[in-house]
Amino acid sequence: MRITDIRVASVPISSPIANAYIDFSKMDAAVVAVITDVVRDGSPVVGYGFNSNGRYAPIGLLRERFVPRLLEADPVSLLDSSGDNLDPHKIWATLMTAEKPGGHGERSVAVGTLDMAIWDAVAKIEEVPLYRLLADRYNDGMVHDPVWVYAAGGYYAPGKGLRELQEEMRDYLDLGYEVVKMKIGGTTLADDLARIEAVLAVVGDGAHLAVDANGRFDLPTALAYGDALAPYQLFWYEEAGDPLDFALQAELSQQYPHAMATGENLFSMQDARNLIRYGGLHPETDWLQFDCALSYGLVEYLRTIEMLEQNGWSRRRVVPHGGHQMSLNMAAGLGLGGNESYPGVFQPFGGFADGIRVQQGTVGLPESPGIGFEEKGALIDIMRAVAAGEHIAV
Repeated sequence: MRITDIRVASVPISSPIANAYIDFSKMDAAVVAVITDVVRDGSPVVGYGFNSNGRYAPIGLLRERFVPRLLEADPVSLLDSSGDNLDPHKIWATLMTAEKPGGHGERSVAVGTLDMAIWDAVAKIEEVPLYRLLADRYNDGMVHDPVWVYAAGGYYAPGKGLRELQEEMRDYLDLGYEVVKMKIGGTTLADDLARIEAVLAVVGDGAHLAVDANGRFDLPTALAYGDALAPYQLFWYEEAGDPLDFALQAELSQQYPHAMATGENLFSMQDARNLIRYGGLHPETDWLQFDCALSYGLVEYLRTIEMLEQNGWSRRRVVPHGGHQMSLNMAAGLGLGGNESYPGVFQPFGGFADGIRVQQGTVGLPESPGIGFEEKGALIDIMRAVAAGEHIAV
């Protein structure tokens, strides 16, 4: 078997919303289609992937470096020991050939996007859902289904006041979510506290609300927010400062008495290891949010999980960023603690299979082979258009 072609396109996911650091008015995502010569149900198997929101489409890196490198490789060198399927680990090594360590930049996003498509193809060739394949290979056959999910939203937007924020959160509860997340740091502390209290009036108490500063704060501001947030006993206080400022995180962890979360902007096992070594996080109470689609893919994520367990962390403390089906499969198949969800934004990439509903804060997975993109109608239409080389109209 062999990869016959790889097609790449940029798809807009622009929106007027903003967090504390950026707005999404020009945001896009890369979609890749890895086409193989394996035939299932009369058609070639195609693996699909995309990069998570918050990082722009790495089209140049994909087209100029990583896709040519993969297509130029000896096809046999990319196969597993059976010779009948692709080997994601060998493919990852091929993608990273002649790449220096460190300075990860956006190449981790390009590799993560391709890695997603490879795993989708591998599971489709095996004719099993990806989460079952992962459970069998890396979790003693145990599938954690359904998966706990939380609704991420609460963005800043023009004309969005307290009433609109409350309506948004009420909609999430009506959809079946029990924990919601909102943005902070894009206004004054006083205004953010008013927003938090407005949401608490809807969700009941802090155990049902997480907040996310998206790395906006310096240390004095992070501490001031921590002091103000502490009485609410929130589900977590997320990414207060720059993701690589481990000293800030360590100082904040010493003073803030409740759960914290971070990691979505760390793009390698080595950076994740530095967070664990120097960030002062508590493995019993804090949460880690590494996103495979942004951080060299699932192959690298498996190394990160191994590192975490060697350092006394349970994989149940990992709740990936991204709100997409790849992370959901990983949560179910690897026994992670849950998954983010975007029920209202970043469509059609956010969210899960069309026919599966959130119930009591959990969501199930479809039985279709691969990641399950085919069960999300608006998304698979775009992906198939990319595979066919068609113009993408969104």
